[in-house]
This record gives sequence, C-alpha cells and structure tokens, in this order.
Amino acid sequence: MMLSLIIAYAVNNTIIFLVMKAGNRMALNWLLNIFPYFITPFFMVVFIITFLALTRRIVKDLITLERGLQIITEGDLNYRVSVHRQDELGRVAFNINRMTERLQQQIIKEREIEKSKMEMITGISHDLRTPLTSIIGYIELLRTESFQDKEEYSRFVQNTYNKAIHLKKLLDDLFEHTQLSSVDSRLNIRNIDLFQLLDQLLFEFEPIAQESGIRIVKDLGNTPVVIPIDSDKIARAIDNLLMNALKYSLKPGMIGIRMRTDSDHLTIEIENKGIPLTPDQEKRLFDRFYKVDHSRSSEGIQAGTGLGLSIARNIAELHRGILTLNHAQDVFLFRLSLPFGQPLGENKKPHKEPSL
Repeated sequence: MMLSLIIAYAVNNTIIFLVMKAGNRMALNWLLNIFPYFITPFFMVVFIITFLALTRRIVKDLITLERGLQIITEGDLNYRVSVHRQDELGRVAFNINRMTERLQQQIIKEREIEKSKMEMITGISHDLRTPLTSIIGYIELLRTESFQDKEEYSRFVQNTYNKAIHLKKLLDDLFEHTQLSSVDSRLNIRNIDLFQLLDQLLFEFEPIAQESGIRIVKDLGNTPVVIPIDSDKIARAIDNLLMNALKYSLKPGMIGIRMRTDSDHLTIEIENKGIPLTPDQEKRLFDRFYKVDHSRSSEGIQAGTGLGLSIARNIAELHRGILTLNHAQDVFLFRLSLPFGQPLGENKKPHKEPSL
C-alpha cells in the first residue's frame, strides 16, 4: 500500500508538472482551469491500478492457499500447497504442508496400531482356541465315558493335562508380553552369577533336547560372571531362545551355547542349523505373533504364540542390551548382549509397543 501511494504520488506530480508546462507554453488557459478537477480522480485511479498490480501475486497465492486448505479439509492428505515465497505467506504455506504431513503420519501410525491390535486379537483367538477345543473334546469323551479301557482313560486324561499346560504357557506368554509392553514395566535388578544361571537352565534343557535328537555343546568358561540383571526375565529370554533353537533345528542336530565377556558387555550366543529363511521371514522374525511356516516345527513340540523372540528382545532392551540374529544359509546365530553397568530407565521400556 505504501509503495502504491508513493508511485501514485510520483505519477500524479509528474502529470501535473507536464500539464502545467504544456498549458503555459501553449497558452491553454482552459486546460489549466479544468485540470485541477481531474487531479484527485487521476490520483485515485493510478493508486488503485498500482495497488492491484502489486498485490496480484499475493491475491493469487491467497487463493491458492484457500483452495489447498479446502482440498486438505476434504480428506486429501497427499496434497501440498504450492506456494513458494520468503515472506509470511510462504511461512504459512510451509506450516500448512508440515501440519498436513504430520497429520498424515499420525493417521498412518494409528492405522498400523489398529492393524497390529487386530492381528493380535486374531492371533490370540487362533492360538487359544486350538488347545481349548482339544481340552473340551477330551473332557466330553471323559464325561460320556467314551473310552474302552483304563489305558485309554489314562491317555485321555494325560492329553487333557498336556493341552491345559500348553494353554497355560500361551497365556503366560501373552501376560509376559503385555507386562513388558507396559510403561510401568519394572525390573528386579540384583547381582546375579550368570554362569550359574545359564548352567542351571542348560541342565534342565538337555533332557528335552535329547528326546528330540539334539546334542548340546556348551562353551561357558568356568568362572563366575556377576552382572546386575533381573534373573527371572533373563532366564525367560534365554529359555525362549533355547526353545526356538530346539523347535527349528534340523534333527538330529546340535545346538551350541557360548558365553563371552569383554570390559563392557556380556554376550550369550545360541547357534543351531535349520531350514534357511527368506529375507522377508528373517526381517519379521522378531515381530509379535509372527510364526514361520509350521512345517518347520518339530513333531511333539507344541506350537507357540509367536511371542517368544519378541519377548526375548523386549527383555534385552529393558536391560539396555540387544538381541540380534545372524543368518547365513542354514546357520542361525542369536546374540544376546548385556551391559555390565546398572541399566538406565530400569522402570520403563525404551520404546512402547501397543498392548492389549
């Protein structure tokens, strides 16, 4: 507006000067008499024309902003306002685009969370329904006395018991996962001899492995290794890794367990040979409820919830550690690395996953 006033004033004064000079030179008294009546209208016309010319781009950009906001409010979050300026309008356009992008990311994240919850519900329903259906079936056989002899009766009871234990394990996995996913998840940190803990776990695991034709090869050293951990949770993580190796190992075969220490970390390695994974399977291996094709499972080993590796990784992260997989052809090497220092944020997970 100020620029329009200056231009209109300059043009107006120039016209006045030219008219007065021409009138005096040519003795056009009539022109000098009527010209003052046109000075103000002429000034207004020049001002308006100048103002419209200078604000044309601004008005155009304002219309673009208005149309862009209209498109965005109608639900097209892929639209971006095409206003490129270095002034206030440019900053408004930039903020509108940034707001739209963040809103789009938030919606995508909420959809992923919702999808994850639906997958969780579907997985839970499927995993719990199978053993529960078997339990109901066996109880119905026992209730109607549909057994031939005492031996068949005992077999029905034993199968019912096994299915109930399996159902309890599924529920325990689910409960453990929801606890680890909670922002209030806490660790009971104590100084624990991890050598002794791992040796005890392998002592209990070896008979199960031998029944499946698996030989255990240990390389744990022979000295105590004291580290501040939650022994129950670390035992759960290691047990999940051992059961995963047992379930997917080639039979007969071998599972190797090694423990290494350096100045800052303690590393437990669990290695086995199995059917190679595809890149997509390897990428999703630590996802909640993800299970590799059941054809790779061992006979006699109940199918799990697909939470074992996810739980193990969550436990490692709670201890400020990491759990990784190195997969080369048919060799699977899981590394659980834990720091020797007191875990920071022992009351909370480093990142939260959607829980039930």
